[in-house]
Amino acid sequence: MHHYEHFWLNPVFWVAVSFVIFVVLLGRTIWGKATEALDARAARIRADLDEAARLRAEAEAMRRQAESERAAAMTEAEALIARAKVEAERVAAATAAEAEAAAKRRERMAMDRIQAAEASALADVRNAAIAVAAAAARDVIADKLDAGADAKLIDTAVADLPKALRAA
Repeated sequence: MHHYEHFWLNPVFWVAVSFVIFVVLLGRTIWGKATEALDARAARIRADLDEAARLRAEAEAMRRQAESERAAAMTEAEALIARAKVEAERVAAATAAEAEAAAKRRERMAMDRIQAAEASALADVRNAAIAVAAAAARDVIADKLDAGADAKLIDTAVADLPKALRAA
C-alpha cells in the first residue's frame, strides 16, 4: 500500500471530497425540487380546500335559498288551496241556489199547467153543462110549450117591457 505524506495528496481523499460535494449539490437540487413539489402540492391542497369552502358556502346559500323558495311555495300553495276552497264553496252555494231556483220554477210551471188544466176542464164541464141544459130546455119547451102558451108568454113579456126599461 502506498502512503502519501499529506492526506490531500491521496486520491481516495479527493474521491471522497468529490463524492461529498456531489452529494451536497445533488441533495440541494433534490431538496429544492422536493420542497418545490411539496410546496406546489400544499398550494394545490390549499386551493382545493379554498374551493371546497367556497363550494360549501355556495351550497349553503343555495340550500337556504331553496328552503326559502320552498317555504314561499308552501305559503303560496296554502293560499291557493284556501282560495280554491272559498271558490268551491261559492260555486257550490251558487249551484245549490240555482238548482233551488230551477226547482221552484219547475214547480211554479207545473202549478200553472195544473191551474190551466183545471180551468180548461172547468170550462169544458160548464160548456157541456150549458149544452146539456140548453138541449134539456129545448126538449122541455118543445114538449110543454104550444102556440097558445107561446102567445101568452109573449104577451106577458111585452106587458113587462115598460117596467124592465124603467129599471134599466
